[in-house]
Amino acid sequence: MAITEIRMDFPSDQGSNIFGQYDRYMKKIEKTLHVTLIARDAEIKIIGTELAGQRAKQVLHQLVTLAERGTEITEQQVDYALALTFENKAEAVVELDENVIARTVMGKPIKPKTLGQKHYVDLIREKTIVFGLGPAGTGKTYLAMAMAIQAFKDNEIGRIILTRPAIEAGEKLGFLPGDLQSKVDPYLRPLYDALYQIMGPDSFLHNTEKGLIEVAPLAYMRGRTLDNAYIILDEAQNTTPAQMKMFLTRIGFGSKVIITGDLSQKDLPAGQQSGLDVAVKVLAHLEDIGFCRLTSQDVVRHPLVQKIVKAYEAYEKKETEKKNRIGKGKDVRN
Repeated sequence: MAITEIRMDFPSDQGSNIFGQYDRYMKKIEKTLHVTLIARDAEIKIIGTELAGQRAKQVLHQLVTLAERGTEITEQQVDYALALTFENKAEAVVELDENVIARTVMGKPIKPKTLGQKHYVDLIREKTIVFGLGPAGTGKTYLAMAMAIQAFKDNEIGRIILTRPAIEAGEKLGFLPGDLQSKVDPYLRPLYDALYQIMGPDSFLHNTEKGLIEVAPLAYMRGRTLDNAYIILDEAQNTTPAQMKMFLTRIGFGSKVIITGDLSQKDLPAGQQSGLDVAVKVLAHLEDIGFCRLTSQDVVRHPLVQKIVKAYEAYEKKETEKKNRIGKGKDVRN
């Protein structure tokens, strides 16, 4: 294959931002796309095949654009730009950077970081009920919390209600120390963490005391009608069908509901059907209900998390195929 040389300009004062500490972003681009990058003054020289060179140029152009607008480039953005360039969608990295949902108490912008996350956020804006399905690290709960808090700040809703099923993961609640609240708090801790980061502990406590923000186990939802609220059900894969039906029928006027879960990580007793599984089948064709299925490509935690998720997906697929083959063999013998 013929080797070509492509040149492009870049702001030299943003070199460390574009190339990363110790040029780690540059090395990642070189390794992934099989090109050589040489930066001199305010120019980058890209050496490689025509296709690889153009892909590297696309990625670098996105990083330069982010740097010029003052964005601190992250490794996740570089990884995602590289992944998207194989689909000729590298420009989406800049588009995502423009979509600010809310800001943390420290002023840091919260944005969707993948196309899957953007679709999720768009569905939340458009639909009354949204199911966010996907593996750990895809931002299902955090983005839902950010949307809820921003709607609360903009007076679009009057209160926020966050809930989780309190599944006993290997321990019985009755044997844990403390009163009921201290027993269930560990199950709700991830929700508290997100609230503190986005809203700040003082604002959270103030609004909690006024009853405008409520964090409670799912069992506390029974018998209530929830009007003018943002309601988030987290870890919904651990609900029973009866619990899910109970929750969905609590919805009142002016409310928005987000249900998040990972169907591959159920903690229910063996043989117990998941309420999330049933709801996805039963509600699939109803209007004003949206379903967003996030994948390992939408994982935005440490890069190793994405690899772990992919490894488990491959293993589970192999195990399923193995069971199907064994099952077919039994059918033939019968």
